[in-house]
Amino acid sequence: MHDFRYVRGALHCEGRAVAGLARRFGTPLYVYSQRTLEDHFRRLDAALSGLDHLICFALKANSNQAVLRTFARLGAGFDIVSSGELARVLAAGGDPGKCIFAGVGKTEEEISYALQQGIYCFNAESEPELARIDQIARRLGKIAPVAVRVNPDIDALTHHKITTGTYENKFGIAFEQVEGVYARAAKLKNLRLRGVQMHIGSQLTELKPFVLA
Repeated sequence: MHDFRYVRGALHCEGRAVAGLARRFGTPLYVYSQRTLEDHFRRLDAALSGLDHLICFALKANSNQAVLRTFARLGAGFDIVSSGELARVLAAGGDPGKCIFAGVGKTEEEISYALQQGIYCFNAESEPELARIDQIARRLGKIAPVAVRVNPDIDALTHHKITTGTYENKFGIAFEQVEGVYARAAKLKNLRLRGVQMHIGSQLTELKPFVLA
């Protein structure tokens, strides 16, 4: 369900005519329904009740401060890929302890900043990145929480240019190698392993790839 509806041929958001909003604020104008965001979050949260879970909103989808504040008030976590995105979460009142730092291009400065803010975990893309995070954490006197990104070699059944979970893609650690990488990472004194992580693609419309992964 969402709160965008046509009333006598005119688009409305939460009972307000969108044309009226355009006249008031000018165009181009982006209009978001806070009620819809809250409803969809609560539906997903309820579906996962009874399970240990944390729903994280990806800032790459929308980093608008009003949107972030809405999710922060609901207790959401956030999926970030840069220190700039982490700063936006903090500015919106988000909890750094519910932030997951993903992405393939984390700089030393970004890793240090995230450690100092106390994020939930890093999603590490490779064994060298695990060693690098451990080294930075040791220098700062911190224990870095990390999850190891696994590439399960599963086709997301979407456009081939946006899949991220097959061996043709450059992301993550091959499924056959991850056990050894995880065991070696467990010996690094400044890492705390939280588990494994997978991201097989975007714009999925079928559940089968998730089941296989």
